Amino acid sequence: MLIDGFPAGSFQTNCYVVAPAAGEECVVVDPGQDAVAGLDSLLREHRLKPVAVLLTHGHIDHTWSVAPVCGARDVPAWIHSDDREMLADPGKGLSPMAGRQLFGGMEFTEPDDVRELTDGAVLELAGMAITVDHAPGHTRGSVTFRLPGERVMFSGDLLFAGSIGRTDLPGGDYATILRSLGRVCLGLPDDTTVLPGHGPGTTIGRERAANPYLAEARPFVGPTRGL
Repeated sequence: MLIDGFPAGSFQTNCYVVAPAAGEECVVVDPGQDAVAGLDSLLREHRLKPVAVLLTHGHIDHTWSVAPVCGARDVPAWIHSDDREMLADPGKGLSPMAGRQLFGGMEFTEPDDVRELTDGAVLELAGMAITVDHAPGHTRGSVTFRLPGERVMFSGDLLFAGSIGRTDLPGGDYATILRSLGRVCLGLPDDTTVLPGHGPGTTIGRERAANPYLAEARPFVGPTRGL
């Protein structure tokens, strides 16, 4: 398995490429601000051909370059339906004042081919089986992507090394993100590698032991009584 990436733009959002090996097809995860040049460099270095762009959520720091990346390569973008509207109107993911300050006079559009993610879906892309887990709380449409056989999770802004995603923007909710952490993360093996949307990678075991927010979450076990 080949996984490589770099922090893009002023937001330092991690953009990843994932492929079975060098010289193969690949998927791109979260091409953020000014990601095109760095992404093109990685694709040349590893001789990769993108077949899709996967978006962990709709915030502009993760989607800024999705239209040019998809357009240049003629590939689809995948995003959860609850965050899709932010592709063309990123201000909906921010406060009105912040949206005007950041995007006044700028225009964003959806890629030509947008496909919607659902919880539990398994995407067969570039010779890989990628599992989608809906993980709202940071945004309503936040998801993670897992490679179960490799024990790797792309957590977006759900889980960071030592922290979690903020919940004070439109669509965010603290109680909801705690439920997502319990359901999506706490049941994974300790040696699962976590590749977040910002900052360094970590493991589920390390976060289970030291992340104060995971201490507030609980594993999702479902109802224990009733029919």
